[in-house]
Amino acid sequence: QVQLVESGGGLVQAGGSLRLSCAASGRTFSSRNMGWFRRAPGKEREFVAGISWNGGKTYYADSVKGRFTISRDNAKNMVYLQMDSLKPEDTAAYYCAGGSASWVTITSSPQWVAYWGQGTQVTVSL
Repeated sequence: QVQLVESGGGLVQAGGSLRLSCAASGRTFSSRNMGWFRRAPGKEREFVAGISWNGGKTYYADSVKGRFTISRDNAKNMVYLQMDSLKPEDTAAYYCAGGSASWVTITSSPQWVAYWGQGTQVTVSL
């Protein structure tokens, strides 16, 4: 079992930055691909970023490429999402996602996700 707890959300002005953190429990964290999804009010959940089990590969949605950076620290069981140049359209609940296994490919579809955090709200004002 893996439990995921997000933190770091909040209210920020457009152009500002936030850093989301995801603390993972469980001994198998370092063997799992991880990622972030988000859901804005009235919209479908969408993929934001993903990172392979060893941090060697990262994946980003086109909408955040160049502005967001995903990273992980396996020694601390942590995943991070650094969000810069935030826009009002980035407003959403952000969810940490844990993959079912290291060999399951990260895609924009949540089919590879076995564990979800409870979410943290990010609001970007004009």
